Amino acid sequence: MSTSVQHTFALGMQWPTVDPFLFCVHHDDAYPAGNGEFGPAASLDGHEIGSDFAGIDGWRMYHGDTVPGFPQHPHRGFETVTYVRRGLIDHADSLGAAARYGRGDVQWLTAGSGIVHAEMFPLLDAGAPNPAELFQIWVNLAGSDKMAEPHFEMFWDESIPRHVVDRDGARAEVTVIAGRLAEAEPLAPPPSSWASRADSDLAIWHARMEPGSVWTLPAARHPDTVRTLYFFAGTSLTVGGVDLEPSTGAVLRSSDEVELSSVRGAECLILQGRPIGEPVAQYGPFVMNDRAGVERAFEDYRRTGFGGWPWPADGPVHGSEPDRFARRPDGTVERPGAVSMSASSPSTR
Repeated sequence: MSTSVQHTFALGMQWPTVDPFLFCVHHDDAYPAGNGEFGPAASLDGHEIGSDFAGIDGWRMYHGDTVPGFPQHPHRGFETVTYVRRGLIDHADSLGAAARYGRGDVQWLTAGSGIVHAEMFPLLDAGAPNPAELFQIWVNLAGSDKMAEPHFEMFWDESIPRHVVDRDGARAEVTVIAGRLAEAEPLAPPPSSWASRADSDLAIWHARMEPGSVWTLPAARHPDTVRTLYFFAGTSLTVGGVDLEPSTGAVLRSSDEVELSSVRGAECLILQGRPIGEPVAQYGPFVMNDRAGVERAFEDYRRTGFGGWPWPADGPVHGSEPDRFARRPDGTVERPGAVSMSASSPSTR
């Protein structure tokens, strides 16, 4: 094994991560046609409703009972970065914000001092399958930012920068969600994010490599940066001279430039960053620095509900139109390619 590839591991649905990352899950569900009520037009027999993660029939209801997804649940002390490759997600939260996003969009949510949100996967098409694929990445917050004000940013697919390398017509295209890559300057993360610190060296890159393409991953800017590559799609990927099997992760020496090449095509996700290096105490949706902080999070949530839940359902769905949008707590409505001021709300159920 080359010195650039430190070690490898098999990928499942949830992937191992290293500080400052806490969690990375790859949701890939082959949902059938919708039933007109935003759920699957298929039998739910065998699905453990309320906690369905088995993947029966190639899809999951997760914690949803009618619509797949994750009805209202709290977070404190970290961030979620949700990158949707296929399908749509309906977001609703305790601040009164709402969004429908997907098809390449990213939502970056700082839970900070506490937020309750829902993430539902509405099946809008009643005449055809509704595939959904997304990554959700949990990024820790430094102790000084764990009680920051909740905040979210929408990175619309049309605005996310790409870095492209073309070798004799074979392209490697890297979607730059975080971390500058060559000429590609990423969109600004939320202000309290670890990624907003200039010395964090945090990057989230998705590389799509056509057959015959080659791309050289540059060395990290700091010697203590930790870099992990996840080869999740395709059939061939060579990393630093090592041929990886499909569905394999690899920890790379971040101080090295590493050549990636693919004979038959590949996709990989790369997460890197300097460790925060603080104690982590986690229990379910709360991530603090010690047990006392976790206990306080539970106490605060029981007492305040992190602002309460202003929606008529635990898992709101924002109507039948597929248009993407985000409505912030102040009523500002944002859509891909345009921003407008409006207090009007999309329909929900």
